[in-house]
Amino acid sequence: MSNKSKSIYSPPSEGGAGGGSCALFPGSFDPFTVGHANIVERGLKMFDKVVIGIGVNVLKTPQSEMEHRLADIRALYEDNPHVCVEAYTDLTVDMARRVGATHILRGLRSVHDFEYERDIAAMNKRLSGIDTVLLFTEPEYQCVSSSALRELIRYGKDISAFLPKS
Repeated sequence: MSNKSKSIYSPPSEGGAGGGSCALFPGSFDPFTVGHANIVERGLKMFDKVVIGIGVNVLKTPQSEMEHRLADIRALYEDNPHVCVEAYTDLTVDMARRVGATHILRGLRSVHDFEYERDIAAMNKRLSGIDTVLLFTEPEYQCVSSSALRELIRYGKDISAFLPKS
């Protein structure tokens, strides 16, 4: 995968939900949860296109290989032309520029998430001029996190109730 290419998507047509806008929804998505899917659904009400960007986080040891995560998430959205799924290994703002994103989309579960996301959003804005849109997690998904699900998997628990249905 080349991280040096120009925008890999043509701009969405004018007049959609976001007036030709595209949001990058970045994360490691290991695994992609019902909370993540809810953020995508809600993002599509604000933006014409949502690009789910699966990034490499050097501070995390992935449980699932990148190709597996790409295939699983792409399968969820294969019938939705307004959602694309791509992997990236560089800065989120560089990926956002490459896909023509007008915004970065993130979800918040807690005050702890807010403080972290606020700082990242400020840095991303300073580096690129791209604003971040933060959506509060729906109450029924506040306890769902990829790290909690990885912990449940380690103990042999069934996590299917926390994963989106194909």
